[in-house]
Amino acid sequence: MTVESVRKYIDEKNLDIEILHMKTSTATVELAAESLGVEPGRIAKSMAIRLKDRDIILVVKGDVRLDNRKFKDHFREKPRFIDGDEMLEATGHPVGGVCPFGLSKPMDIYLDQSLKVYDYVFPAAGGPNTCLRIDVDLLEKVTCGQWVDVCK
Repeated sequence: MTVESVRKYIDEKNLDIEILHMKTSTATVELAAESLGVEPGRIAKSMAIRLKDRDIILVVKGDVRLDNRKFKDHFREKPRFIDGDEMLEATGHPVGGVCPFGLSKPMDIYLDQSLKVYDYVFPAAGGPNTCLRIDVDLLEKVTCGQWVDVCK
């Protein structure tokens, strides 16, 4: 899957989004922000979380942390991050390259309110040195994302 699945998704949906291939790694918020020359908050961090009955993707502003209490209040259970060795199987994307679309199987996508301070953000695009620039409103539409407030 990986970058090819993200490109295929963009093409199938006829989206005007370019996948950016960077010369350096974008696998962490800090590396991505440095490579792009933007503040860390603009990096849309996609977290793969395993709930009791399903896996979800939670997309948050790059410089915030998950608030376990808020998460538990919303989802009625504690967050359990998908292990690195299970990431590719669970999402179709490698660790450091999880895009909130072009996934290997349908997953519910949740967008944290923290993203709303920006007009556009940079999520990963299926590989450890790829990303894309996307308007936050388009991110919501493309992912069918549900807004939540689960970060500090």
